[in-house]
Amino acid sequence: MSGNESRLQAIRQISNRAPVATEPATRLEDIWATDVFSLQKMQKCLPKDVFRSVKKTIQTGEQLDGSIADVVASAMKDWAIAKGARYYAHVFYPLTNATAEKHDGFISVQKDGTAISEFSGKLLIQGEPDGSSFPNGGIRSTFEARGYTAWDVTSPAYIMETDNGATLCIPTVFLSWTGEALDKKTPLLRANNAMGKAAHRVLKLLGHTDIAPVSSSCGAEQEYFLVDSHFAAARPDLLMTGRTLFGKPAIKGQQFDDHYFGAIQERVQVFMQDVEERLYRLGIPAKTRHNEVAPAQFEIAPYFESANVATDHQQMMMTLLKNTAKKHGMLCLMHEKPFAGINGSGKHCNWSVSNSTQGNLLEPGDTPQDNAQFLLFCAAIIRGVHKFGPLLRAVVASSGNDHRLGANEAPPAILSIFLGEQLSNVFESISQGKVVGGDLKGVMNIGVDTLPVLTKDPGDRNRTSPFAFTGNRFEFRAVGSNQSVAGPLVAMNTMLADCLSWVADQMEVSMNGGADVNGAIQAVLKTVMDKHGKVVFNGNGYSDEWHKEAVEERGLANLPTTADALPALKDASVKALFEESGVLSPIELESRFEVYSEQYILSIEVEANLVVDMAKTIIYPASMRHLGDLAGAISKMEAAGLPADKSAAEKAAGLVKSMMASVTKLETALAKDDFASTEEHMQFFAKDIRGLMDEVRASADTLEGEVADDLWPLPTYQEMLFIR
Repeated sequence: MSGNESRLQAIRQISNRAPVATEPATRLEDIWATDVFSLQKMQKCLPKDVFRSVKKTIQTGEQLDGSIADVVASAMKDWAIAKGARYYAHVFYPLTNATAEKHDGFISVQKDGTAISEFSGKLLIQGEPDGSSFPNGGIRSTFEARGYTAWDVTSPAYIMETDNGATLCIPTVFLSWTGEALDKKTPLLRANNAMGKAAHRVLKLLGHTDIAPVSSSCGAEQEYFLVDSHFAAARPDLLMTGRTLFGKPAIKGQQFDDHYFGAIQERVQVFMQDVEERLYRLGIPAKTRHNEVAPAQFEIAPYFESANVATDHQQMMMTLLKNTAKKHGMLCLMHEKPFAGINGSGKHCNWSVSNSTQGNLLEPGDTPQDNAQFLLFCAAIIRGVHKFGPLLRAVVASSGNDHRLGANEAPPAILSIFLGEQLSNVFESISQGKVVGGDLKGVMNIGVDTLPVLTKDPGDRNRTSPFAFTGNRFEFRAVGSNQSVAGPLVAMNTMLADCLSWVADQMEVSMNGGADVNGAIQAVLKTVMDKHGKVVFNGNGYSDEWHKEAVEERGLANLPTTADALPALKDASVKALFEESGVLSPIELESRFEVYSEQYILSIEVEANLVVDMAKTIIYPASMRHLGDLAGAISKMEAAGLPADKSAAEKAAGLVKSMMASVTKLETALAKDDFASTEEHMQFFAKDIRGLMDEVRASADTLEGEVADDLWPLPTYQEMLFIR
């Protein structure tokens, strides 16, 4: 098969595909959490004292009573077997943004040769995967392979069903033999604990006596693209890297704004409904679905949950989106920038903190100027984003996210906070020693008698802000679509723990010096705004004026690439933050810098090598066949005495020459291996290698517009984005 025959065959297969069979919709109440070993199921199958012990651990964070593990394991096994499971898996989240799982059978062979199903408390509580085969940043050498998984009782076990069977999945943490965290869950649990303790101190100083455990919550919006698998199979770049390394933009992209919130195409909606049913069975509260801005781009958003469970559910959601897409003959792309020239994908992380006694601690109420609790927690976050902005940029840094951060589609690489005009006025007035009054909410008169009067939010939304207050939570908009939300949540909870501890320290000093509670609060709020108010910005984060003002006048860091951002993990203030809070030891933090740096370099290296390979073996031959055809046509015209226009051939020949010259330069650059440091290595790939890749692509994409369509071998943007 040559030329574009593979493309034409893909189009025919898509056009003639049989629709995926769908089953009648099932009532939500009948399927909700049916595949989850929830508290309700535990209550039915566990002895009362055992159930009370497990429930107490889940709800208060107290240490699990190990003596009950055998009873829980037996009940969990019986439930799982009744659901068709023969295997169980300790599921954990290594430093790859992916999910890892080691499957073991319930089978136990007896001395007489018979087999029984067996699952002990020891097997439930602890597993032993290889601790050196996952990214660890030097914590584990190849000959130091022992690592442990440990049951996280606060996140429920569940059944993951596929066409090949069912598996009992048990959420766990992943630790080295020497006790360091090798995963993303362990620091998240530590950070949430540290934040809860600091929040308790502040609430106690505010006069509260009944204070339930404080924890963070998360609702992570997930953006993704869908491409038919027939097209994807003909694109080595999509299969190997998750993004197109070549491709001329389609004549029509997103300029008409007609895809965003448009009617969902039937094939896509069937896929979405299939995904949602699977999510509901797993107790994952999918709440919103819609078309996103770019063609072939979509979004799914869950309801808020506790940060730990939300993180687990987010990983499960990504797995289900990918697996279900295959069933429907599509490839689900979660790369942050799969297609050039149109919007990429993010994962907006909506974050708040709350407990069962004081409620949402970021709820301003109708008169936030009178809500000391809200003002203190909001001020702590303002201080945190200002002090640790580079850290927040570092935890969303990846080679994929570099393509969208700072572009006119995603928050800039400068960390600032959007509060909205009215809330900003409250904090500004506090810094000036006065308080503005008034109800922040209003109403909007639409001017049509038959329509209701709408309640107007106290602040507008700002899509250009990386860290925006959106009514009763902050939305961290810079997280990449392919990333785990655990890293950002660890950073946010840890910085909040630090800043709430600082708030408590300042209040105690003031109150010990004779100030009353209100005076202590006023002093803290004024100090925060005087020292850290420059991080608040409500304007256009995309503008050149803001970039200049942020850096030159406000002293905020602009870290456009991962190579610029990751060194923040080595900063002394960041090391102190994590060590003093007990979230990450210096060794654990250093390991993350090493892992993420290596992943960045390897990701670009794979892409660059594939650029060379595709240019030489796919694009160059097609271009030469085109030139051959043109040469033959020109010769025939000249032989017939007809004038022949050689401009098209000359242009194509020049582009081929330019492309191959850039390929040679890229190959030469990739051979360089003498770097003085990891930082220098990253910068070389960020600037030199990426720049040379862009050079190759520029020639190749222009060639796509010159080479005869019947010779171009790669599925085009027009086909991938608009044929489904």
